[in-house]
Order: sequence, then C-alpha cells, then structure tokens
Amino acid sequence: MPSAAVILLTSGLNIGFIHIAPGSLVLPILIIAAVYVPYVGRPIRGIVLTLREREFIQAAIGSGASDWHILRKDILPNIAPTIIVFFPMMVAFSMLTESALSFLSIGVQPPNASWGTIINDGLQLLYTRPWVSIAPGLLIVITCAALNVLGDGARDAFDPKAKLRGGA
Repeated sequence: MPSAAVILLTSGLNIGFIHIAPGSLVLPILIIAAVYVPYVGRPIRGIVLTLREREFIQAAIGSGASDWHILRKDILPNIAPTIIVFFPMMVAFSMLTESALSFLSIGVQPPNASWGTIINDGLQLLYTRPWVSIAPGLLIVITCAALNVLGDGARDAFDPKAKLRGGA
C-alpha cells in the first residue's frame, strides 16, 4: 500500500471544506476504491473501445441515436456480464484489504468491529482462547471462497463461448 494511504489513515483528510477524521470509515473506503476501481475500469474500457468499432454501434451512430441511447441499449448490455463477473471478485479483494488494514490498526477503529480488528484483539488470547482469532480468519476464508465460486459461476453462465457441459 502506498505511504500516502497510511498518512491519510493516520492523520485524516483536509481539502478545503472537506474534513474527514482519521478514524472515519470513509477513508478506508476511499483508499480501497482508489486501488481497485482502475483494476476493473481498464478491462471494461477495453471492451467499450472494442464495441465502439462494431457494426451495430456504427449503425446506431449513423441512424442518429443519442449517446445515452447507444450507451443504455447497446453498450451496457454487452459489458454487463463482465461487470457481473468482476463484482464478486472485487468484493472479496476489498474485504481482504479492509481486514488487513484493520488488523494493522489503520483501517476500522474501535468501537466499530471488523474481522481484522477481531483477529488483532484475539492475538493476546491466542494461547488461552485461540478461537477468538481463528473464527474470524476462517470466516474470511469461507467468504472469499464463496465469492470466488460465485464469480466463477457467473463467468460460466454469461460466457457466450462456453461449451455446454453435459454427459456423453
């Protein structure tokens, strides 16, 4: 994680009339969004640039359709499967990043709860009550695995080139 993000999380954000306190949940959300939005935006931009050259888009432009009409009726239905596939993966990555930030005490601050803060609190109890740290760790693993399976299933369901899997 860049050092600027750590400075934002520890000292807050003050830009003009915008004042966000260091312990605010808004800062980790903004940092995680700034890190992962380009990860999703680049492939989607590539698909949109490819679609722009397709004949049905050129025909819509030639027929005088507005940009909003082309975006809503032609481009969005073609990029929706990609967005649906990326969404579970981005949720899992964001959850892992937030848990790591909270474990390091620079994410969610008490009295708010996070799996990362629960694991960090349980480190002191590791020899007497290990489940305080093990349970949230297992829940993180199970949730990320479930989101990964959901993303794979969505990819299989929306992939137009996928072969039908059947017995024979």
